[in-house]
Amino acid sequence: MILVDSSVWIDYFRGVAAPQTDRLDALLGREPLATGDVVLTEVLQGFASDRDFHQALRLLTSLDVIQIGGETVAVQAARNFRLLRARGVTVRKTIDTLIATRCIQDGHALLFSDRDFDPFVEHMGLQSAMM
Repeated sequence: MILVDSSVWIDYFRGVAAPQTDRLDALLGREPLATGDVVLTEVLQGFASDRDFHQALRLLTSLDVIQIGGETVAVQAARNFRLLRARGVTVRKTIDTLIATRCIQDGHALLFSDRDFDPFVEHMGLQSAMM
């Protein structure tokens, strides 16, 4: 299963040409994809028109929507954040720490374009869907 981060969805819906959006386009309908509940929020809150909001909602909810948080993930995400900080890496967004931790725990690859996930790939075993 590949979880797609909001950084890729936002570029995809804006029509941004990038390796990650090309990869998403190639995967849609061919591979099992998922999105996270907080990713759903991050993406949908950016739409100005009701038409675009509902079109994106239909696409995103046609995928598996994974609950990102919960007590176990929250505690492990804090551990992961602390471990990275001890290595001199500061992750800027708590939500990214939660998303990365959920993917690591469940064995999901993550399709992302946000650099905050790079340390999780390098140090924590997060699988990038670009590899």
